Amino acid sequence: MDPRPRHQQIAAELRAEIMSGALRPGEQLPSTAGLVTRFNAANATIQRALQSLKDEDFVRSHAGKGVFVRDKQPLVVEATSYKSPGYGYSYELLEVTESEPPNDVAAALTIPDGDRVIMRHRLLMHDGDPVELSWSYYPLHVAAGTPLAARRKIRGGAPQVLADLGFPERHFEDRISVRQPTTDEVEGLDLPPDVPVFRQFRVVYSDSGRPVEASILIKGGHLYELSYRQVANSEKSPSTVK
Repeated sequence: MDPRPRHQQIAAELRAEIMSGALRPGEQLPSTAGLVTRFNAANATIQRALQSLKDEDFVRSHAGKGVFVRDKQPLVVEATSYKSPGYGYSYELLEVTESEPPNDVAAALTIPDGDRVIMRHRLLMHDGDPVELSWSYYPLHVAAGTPLAARRKIRGGAPQVLADLGFPERHFEDRISVRQPTTDEVEGLDLPPDVPVFRQFRVVYSDSGRPVEASILIKGGHLYELSYRQVANSEKSPSTVK
């Protein structure tokens, strides 16, 4: 039994249809009367569901014409260790500080208790809209006295600095979860009500599997998709053979 209010259930059904392409970009939604019949719901409930979708920019209302699916497609964000500015992207550097790392960051960077890190906090924009908040952490013995510790943007980004220091990035690992946003995240990303966020916990490794960076990346879950690409392994383990 779905415990959510009825308008949230209806919004979820329509949202899923939009994301799957069953309702195509620019297509007009059925009339309010049609949705009342389809979902066996009150007019006010349908209006609340549609308002939620409007707040999330899934649909647009045109006076005298009806409600239409957004023309703008989801922003596909490719999973990379660093996204250089360009193609509509830009960064705003919010904070650079020396601090004690969160527990999960300390564990990922294998930092002993009491050791400190350099933290860089940034806001990623796309076409002027906020799309990601990030916190990147670097071991102090790696980053102190380098551009990573400076309160300014870095030409070439963190990967270039790490490579110059003798720690070229070799691979990264992501853990992705979904949760409700904090107040700071709602305000920083200008999120509509009740929209969850993607939380990526990323660890970047250099030679010999040495962790040199840990980042927390927060993205609104209503308009964005994460894209991953991986080369298929032709050798299948017994557990994957069916």
